[in-house]
Amino acid sequence: MSMEQTFIWVISALFSPFLITLFSTVILASCGKSLGIRKLYVNTLLKVFEWGHQRVKDHEQLKRDFEDDGEDENKDKDDPQLATGDSNDVNNVQPQVIKKELPISASKPIEIPNERSLELMDKEFHLSDVMYFCKSGIEAIIEDDVTQRFNAEELTSWNLLTRTNRNNEFVSLRLTILWWIGCLVRYLILLPFRIGLACIGITWLLIGTACIGYLKNGRMKRRLNEYVNLTAFRIMARAFSAVITFHNRENKAKGGGIGVANHTSPIDVVFLSTDNCYAMVGQAQGGFLGMMQRALSRAEAQVWFERSEVRDRVAVANRLRNHVEDKNKLPILIFPEGTCINNTSVMMFKKGSFEVGGTVYPAAIKYDARFADAFWNSSKESMVQHILMILTSWAIVCDVWYLPPCTKGEDESAIEFAYRVKQEIAKQGGLVDLEWDGQLKRSKPKESFKQLQQKEYSKLLTSKTEELKSNGKTEETQREKLE
Repeated sequence: MSMEQTFIWVISALFSPFLITLFSTVILASCGKSLGIRKLYVNTLLKVFEWGHQRVKDHEQLKRDFEDDGEDENKDKDDPQLATGDSNDVNNVQPQVIKKELPISASKPIEIPNERSLELMDKEFHLSDVMYFCKSGIEAIIEDDVTQRFNAEELTSWNLLTRTNRNNEFVSLRLTILWWIGCLVRYLILLPFRIGLACIGITWLLIGTACIGYLKNGRMKRRLNEYVNLTAFRIMARAFSAVITFHNRENKAKGGGIGVANHTSPIDVVFLSTDNCYAMVGQAQGGFLGMMQRALSRAEAQVWFERSEVRDRVAVANRLRNHVEDKNKLPILIFPEGTCINNTSVMMFKKGSFEVGGTVYPAAIKYDARFADAFWNSSKESMVQHILMILTSWAIVCDVWYLPPCTKGEDESAIEFAYRVKQEIAKQGGLVDLEWDGQLKRSKPKESFKQLQQKEYSKLLTSKTEELKSNGKTEETQREKLE
C-alpha cells in the first residue's frame, strides 16, 4: 500500500464516524428528538467535576497540614470553622465581601436612623447625619450591586476550565492529565463538530427562508416558516451541546403577544426559538447579522429599526403596536433590560415594551454556570470571541420557565407593569431583583438619583422640625390649661 493510499485510508477512517454522527445529529434535531446522549454527557461531567473538586480539597488539606505548626493546629482546634476548612476551602465562595447596613437603592432614600430625641434637636442639621451617607458610599465603593452583575458568575467548584475563577490544573498529576484530556476533547473533537453543526443550521435557515419568501402569505407559508425556524435553531442549539428544560409550556407566547425574558447572551434567542417561533425586534445591522435579519424578514414580518428611528420612541411604539394588533403575526420577543446581565440578577426593565398594550408572556432563563459561562460582557469581548468561548466550553445547560400571561391593569402605569413582570421573572428564576438600570455599565448614574436622596433628606429634616414645633405647641397648650 502506497503512502497516498494510506493517507486516504486514515482520513476516511477519521471522517466517516464524524460525518455519520454529524448528519445523525442534524436529522434528530430536525425531528425534535434526542437519544439522551447529551444528558448522559452532562451527568458524566458532573461526576468528573465532583472527583476534581475532591482532589483539590485533599490537596489544600495536605498543604495546610504541612505548613501549620503546633501553635496553628491548636488555634484551628479552638476555631471549629477553620478546623473543618469551611472558611479556607478554595472552593467556598463568599456571597458578599461586606455586610451592608445601608444599601443604596435607585428609587428609595437612604434610611437614616433617628438616634436622638426631638427634645435635644435645637437645630435643623447635625453634622453627624452626613456620616450615614459617607458610610453608604464607602460600602458601595467596596462592593456595589451593579458592577458585580457584569462580571462572570463565580463558581463553587472548578469545572476544568482555566478561564473560570478556579485555576487548579496543576494541583496533582492526575488532575493535570485529566485537564489536558479535556482540552483535547473540547478543541479537537467538540469544536470542529460544533462548528459543522452551526454552519449547517445557519445554511438551512438562509436557504429555507429564501425559498419561503417566494410563497404567498397564508397558512401554508406560516407553517413552513415555523418548521424551518424550529429545525434551524434546534440544530444551532445542538452546536452548543445545549440541554434545555422547558417548564409550563402551556404558557408559551401566542400570536399577537409580547414575549419578554431576562437577558444573558445573544444566544438566548437561539434557545428560546427551539421551542417557539418568534418575531425579532432590534436595530437593522450590516454584515453577517444583517444577512440573517434579511433572511428572517423574507419569510415572516420582523421589526427592525433603522438607526434614525431608534431614538424616536413614538415611531418604535407605533411599529410594535401595529405588529401586536395583528393576531396572525408571530409573537414579538423582547429583552427589556436592554443589555446582558450575568444571570445572577434581573435589572430594570425599560417601560417601552409595556406601553404597547396586548398580552405579555414572561419567561425566566437560568443557566448552569458549572458547564459554561453564558454571559456576554460586550465591553471586554466581541460577539465572535463570545461565541467561540461557548463553543469551546463543555455544554450549555439551562432551564426556561414560561410564566402565566400578564396584562396591564386599568390603574397601572407602564413602569409599574414592567416592575411587576420583572419581579415574577426574578422570583421564578431564583435571581436577585434589582432596581438599577443595566445601562449603568456604559454611562454614569442620572442626576435624578442624587436629587432623590437630597429631596428625601430635606423631607426628613422638615418633618423633624415640624414635629418638634408641634410638640412645643402641645406643651404650651398644656401649661395654659394648668394655669
